[in-house]
Amino acid sequence: MDASDLKFFETVVRLGSMSRASEELYTVQSNITTRIKALEEELGVTLLLRTNRGVTPTVAGKRLLPYAKQVAAILKDAKLAVLDCGSPAGPLNIGTLETTAAIRLSPVIAEFTASFPDVDLTLRTGTTCELIDQVINHELDGAFVCGPVNHKDVSEKVFFEEELVILAAPEIEDLESYLQRDNLKVIVLRAGCSYRLILESMLARRGVVAFRLLEFGALESIFSTVSSGLGITLLPKRLVSDVLFKYQVSSHSLDDEDGRVKTVFIRRHDAYFSSALVSFLEKVSNESCSGGA
Repeated sequence: MDASDLKFFETVVRLGSMSRASEELYTVQSNITTRIKALEEELGVTLLLRTNRGVTPTVAGKRLLPYAKQVAAILKDAKLAVLDCGSPAGPLNIGTLETTAAIRLSPVIAEFTASFPDVDLTLRTGTTCELIDQVINHELDGAFVCGPVNHKDVSEKVFFEEELVILAAPEIEDLESYLQRDNLKVIVLRAGCSYRLILESMLARRGVVAFRLLEFGALESIFSTVSSGLGITLLPKRLVSDVLFKYQVSSHSLDDEDGRVKTVFIRRHDAYFSSALVSFLEKVSNESCSGGA
């Protein structure tokens, strides 16, 4: 068993297909099949289950997978380190909350791509829980999430502090009375959204436990349904300046305990800190200082 064997195995599991793995690894499918079979024979166990719908790891394969991911990550970082001459270049995969992308990163991305055309920047949005998992699993170089994270495998740095507000229908003036209604509906993004968790905790502290959660996959859908009077939501104040005009919603400030949240950048502390990532975070830091919280 060597590093290339584990790389082949990790790629097949990640992509769920021998053919897709062959495309990523720039080799013929028969070579991958042969290498995986040889690895299984060496270890004396079956690592992959082959079905009409693709390839999945066996129980033994699942035990091997974390080590294969570590090897793949080390090889990737080694290549980045060797090729990194100090001038930002190559792939850079950044994760972010959708709200952070909208209100904080848009000007940064435009300036960064213009300044460093040799960097292949990919921006992936998701919930805090999704992005933390992707950073830990070496799928992202880092991500902007709601903090604190406090995970042993990642380092984190605060970049922004957001003021949060409750959005409701335009005719709602007394939020506290509205929260006590029998058929209260709370409109949120999918599970794992940090603002959703904050809103649920805020309601619990106010003794509001009887409400119905409605999940939507996009912010635009949330804005329109809140405007129609279906329910309430919680979002950063900076995001809603245009929303107040376009969707005719009311905005309700919260006290300090509920009304502020920190956005942190997380990365694996054992991952290579590339010149591209250093330069990107410098741009974000400049935006943070110029834009304020």
